[in-house]
Amino acid sequence: MKASELRDLSNEELDAKASDLRGELFNVKVKRSTGQLESTALAKQLRRDIARVETVLREKRGASQ
Repeated sequence: MKASELRDLSNEELDAKASDLRGELFNVKVKRSTGQLESTALAKQLRRDIARVETVLREKRGASQ
């Protein structure tokens, strides 16, 4: 997911995206702890995607104030 794609979304859509990613990260962490996770790089990618969404949200909220 690219930041340029995220900048086209509204604040509400970004909040929903961040929430979905956090839920997915939780599921990946549970699978990793039970030994069912095949791709260990998935958790790292999800963390980076969450950070990217949060950064774009912070940029948008800072610009609108």
